[in-house]
Amino acid sequence: MDDQAFTLTPGRAWLAMFGAAIVAIGGASIAFTRQVWDEFIWQYFWGPVYADAHNAGCAIKDGGQTLLGGSGFAENCGIAMEQGHIVAEPGYTLVSEAGYMVIGLFFLIGVYLLLKNLDVSFGREYFYALFPFMLFGGALRVVEDATDAAVEAGVEPVASYPLNTLFISPIIYFTVFGIAIGALVGSLRLADRGIVSSAERALGIIGSVAFGVTFGYLVVLGVTVEHVDFLPHVLLIIVGGATAMAYGVYALTERFAPYINSGTGYVGLIVLWAHAIDGVANVLITDWADTLALPVSYYPKHPANEIIMNVTEAVLPAGIFEAIGSAWPFLLVKLGVALGIVWLFDEAFIEENPRYSYVLLVGVVAVGLGPGSRDMLRAAFGI
Repeated sequence: MDDQAFTLTPGRAWLAMFGAAIVAIGGASIAFTRQVWDEFIWQYFWGPVYADAHNAGCAIKDGGQTLLGGSGFAENCGIAMEQGHIVAEPGYTLVSEAGYMVIGLFFLIGVYLLLKNLDVSFGREYFYALFPFMLFGGALRVVEDATDAAVEAGVEPVASYPLNTLFISPIIYFTVFGIAIGALVGSLRLADRGIVSSAERALGIIGSVAFGVTFGYLVVLGVTVEHVDFLPHVLLIIVGGATAMAYGVYALTERFAPYINSGTGYVGLIVLWAHAIDGVANVLITDWADTLALPVSYYPKHPANEIIMNVTEAVLPAGIFEAIGSAWPFLLVKLGVALGIVWLFDEAFIEENPRYSYVLLVGVVAVGLGPGSRDMLRAAFGI
């Protein structure tokens, strides 16, 4: 037999680990259903998605049944907790965010190995080409928000359960990931056959078209149906504010500490902008919704954001808190963390392994621009 057939390559090792994890989780969920499935996987990972997909305030495990609670922090959700039922609410917890961080890193390694296997010189050009897919992900998430608004208005939604789970965080990250990988492989094949001159350009065009079509659909909804608004001033304020802040930080860094930007260049500016979008959108829709004339109210779904707001409210005098709100430190934290990440990607780090560096940077931008663009567009369309 061919000894080479038994060679354990990094790619095969990744697939083996993926398969082993699926088998282990599946087996443990069957053998220890209450402890593994109900109290861990369902409560922290699937339950929140299930509740969100049904536009419910919570999902409740009652024996072998799954019940839905009312909107917001409804009374029946609290009663279920007091009675000892397993309750899952839409959004994230520290447990789920830690889990998604590990899963995300694992899949980024898988992407790196795939690119290495395809012999793709993944650099700045591919980073820029994938940027529209991140905007597309945020817009696609808002399409699902629009279906929730349709249900509330008594209109038949475009996508209902279980299809709409593909467009709910965090599953939507895998949905967009699959579309982007398919577009990447397709662009490479088109370039190999001489149909397109540049795989990077073809990839960027596909992502731009996907975002354009999705955003255009939302605009059509905003001007044709009653349950979706269109507030372009919200887009202008958030994009303008985030751009000014990101460029301001970048320019100051170039002036006083250029070594921070030396490795990434304008890629670092995009990293800052992506997280500034998330920060500015959170500040405006949390503390300035009335000023922006938003038709709905919002609350933070990420524990880090909620913790920062709670600390700010506890520390600031009541008069200052009432005047400027409590979400603004989140923006400062986002910009500070983003700048720190840019600093880590210095010239030596990127030159040593450019493919892995830019794969990681794509992930860094995605975790900022994904939720940030969703919050921005959701506010802009009043849903």
